[in-house]
Amino acid sequence: MEIDTGETFSLDNKPLSSAKDLLSAARRLVDQGHPSQALQAVVMAMRTQGGDEAVLHILNRTRELYKRRIQETASIDQLASLFAECAITEAQPLETTSSTDLFGTKERVTADAHGTSILEKNGRSQIMLDAFADGSSFICLKCGGLVSIHRRDEHYAYWCSNM
Repeated sequence: MEIDTGETFSLDNKPLSSAKDLLSAARRLVDQGHPSQALQAVVMAMRTQGGDEAVLHILNRTRELYKRRIQETASIDQLASLFAECAITEAQPLETTSSTDLFGTKERVTADAHGTSILEKNGRSQIMLDAFADGSSFICLKCGGLVSIHRRDEHYAYWCSNM
């Protein structure tokens, strides 16, 4: 395949000039794993239909759509993180409680959203937010702990400090 600097695009030494041929070539190039060359074929097809002005118009529109999508994705991620933080804060008790585990030892549970959890002390509070946000874990409303959804029953039966 060759790409000329002029108006012709060739695939397998066959010059392509119509927009339909160029778009067909672009589809084949995408299927073959050559996205940059496919883009060149699409640009040439647009140029044959509407000239350089059409190409600039479409590229500007594409840039605007891309920027908007990036901003929306960032906003959604921020909203999800904020929601997870609020849920964690609401679910965690404010006071320090103590309980006895299976071995009879006293265990202090300090679940507080202001930096006293073990993960937050070690600078890993994002782990809690991510685990809650992706649905793999839940926040126990009784003790404020972050628990895998696969261990829900065991948590309530054996580990929850407020049961």
